Amino acid sequence: MKKRTILFLAGIFISSFTATAQNYFHVNKDSTGFVLTAEGASLLASLPLKCIDQEYPNKTSHTSISDSDHQLTPKQLHPAFYGCFDWHSCVHGHWMLVRLLKLFPDLPEATAIRKAIHQTINEQNINTEVKYFDGPVSKTWERTYGWAWLLKLDEELLDWNDEDGKQWHAALEPLTKKIVDLWVAYMPKQTYPNRTGVHPNTAFGLVFALDYARKAKNKTFETSIVNHAKKLFQKDKQAPTRWEPDGSDFLSPSLEEADLMRRVLPATEFNKWFSEFISQADLKHLTQLPHVSDRTDYQIVHLDGLCLSRSWTMKGIASALPVGDKRKSLLFKSAINHLSTALPHVAGGNYGGEHWLASFAVYALAN
Repeated sequence: MKKRTILFLAGIFISSFTATAQNYFHVNKDSTGFVLTAEGASLLASLPLKCIDQEYPNKTSHTSISDSDHQLTPKQLHPAFYGCFDWHSCVHGHWMLVRLLKLFPDLPEATAIRKAIHQTINEQNINTEVKYFDGPVSKTWERTYGWAWLLKLDEELLDWNDEDGKQWHAALEPLTKKIVDLWVAYMPKQTYPNRTGVHPNTAFGLVFALDYARKAKNKTFETSIVNHAKKLFQKDKQAPTRWEPDGSDFLSPSLEEADLMRRVLPATEFNKWFSEFISQADLKHLTQLPHVSDRTDYQIVHLDGLCLSRSWTMKGIASALPVGDKRKSLLFKSAINHLSTALPHVAGGNYGGEHWLASFAVYALAN
């Protein structure tokens, strides 16, 4: 692709880009949008590049069944996705690098990105990753957050006319198939949704799975997801938004659910559902920015990610509302506010945020 800019809605970009910040973006004349330059993309790309092969510190979340597997290092357990503190962060770090390569093919880091991904996404490493999910207690591992990002990574590779991209897609295919199979087997057994603001959130996972299914033209998977989403969420009313956020949220349970249902329901039906699900007063509550008291705390810093995920869900929900709907403007302005508030802290110098926040930033900017 020859596209050299990412258009995105924002107020003010990252003050941490130092005094040369003007080199990283251009502001639209009406101040409603920004154009991210290759230099801005370069700074964001540098974050996962620093940690994609950084093995420690590491949170494997591995359940041992014997001495032999208990003693394996993160890289031995997961030779493809062992960096960036945990498996799912490493996966979406790969997604982000692929996304930026597609948008900025002449990125200064392009060669380093391609070299790094060739070392991680190859047939041998992916086969080991697949075998991990065949273990006696690992079929539920990374369900469904890590599963979702793996499908998002493959979705990015599906239509990329690039020799490296084609090679990575082919290598990743067995793991993608494994995740789809696990998801198809899981949905009929999931009686209740997870409404948390962290990794197990059901709606977030189904959003990415549905996007993948549609891109891959996997009608069977798509139909299963749509039916499952309706079964779990279509009757929901009066979301308890005033309980949000929890202290370690990086997702909004209510907004994630609405972001899913806008993909599942026809526009008029979604508008009615959304009006019954979140009142105007509760929607205004969700526009209040979270307070991040300590960015060196690996849990509290999640709230920066909440700003970014709120931004993309608000923008998506606003796009599904009818012209003239007052909520549309409210969500649009709040999406800008959340995005511009979080961006200065993406590159904050602390590993608790830097190992994952750049991916959320790129998804918010380029989605």
